[in-house]
Amino acid sequence: MLNKTQIRYCLDEMGRMFPEAHCELNHSNPFELVIAVALSAQCTDALVNKVTKNLFEKYKTPEDYLGVPLEELQQDIRSIGLFRNKAKNIQKLCRMLLDDYGGIVPEDRDELTKLPGVGRKTANVVVSVAYGVPAIAVDTHVERVSKRLGFCRWKDSVLEVEKALMKKVPEEEWSVTHHRMIFFGRYHCKAQNPQCEICPLLELCREGQKRMKGRGI
Repeated sequence: MLNKTQIRYCLDEMGRMFPEAHCELNHSNPFELVIAVALSAQCTDALVNKVTKNLFEKYKTPEDYLGVPLEELQQDIRSIGLFRNKAKNIQKLCRMLLDDYGGIVPEDRDELTKLPGVGRKTANVVVSVAYGVPAIAVDTHVERVSKRLGFCRWKDSVLEVEKALMKKVPEEEWSVTHHRMIFFGRYHCKAQNPQCEICPLLELCREGQKRMKGRGI
């Protein structure tokens, strides 16, 4: 596990590597963001953006999503994995927004997780990106990077990873760290073929050193 000084070094290096790290899901308001994040489960942001380009032109409000048959919405998001389930959840989510929240996406994470298809990760993304509330959303990239570098333990659950990061990263840096870790994991420390040989964090990375040894480097 990394100590405080090593963690600070990692955070600063990731900041240097990806100073412009941000949410890559296209959206123009909290409602579009919650739809986009719900669609992004087990799916790339690039594919979601491709689908939402037309989707967000056709559907502007919760009422719009409820104004079409489920089958039509399914067709509109068909190229996305789990599209049937996601279409069902989107309509349920829209119904709940109208019935319980006056059509407004709540700012509170616990309220957000009551919405169908919205888990803790999605809620953290929405409060952080849409409302500026400090949060760390642990997606596949954040989890991988945290475990490889030793911010947390290999056996930690997603919630334990989130708690470990919240403890070790200053609160005012939670949101930006979340984006930088995603960029670091998506473009550098990839699941397959991470770029260990050119990584500025190699000296501190147990996983990277093991991989380099395995390659005989």
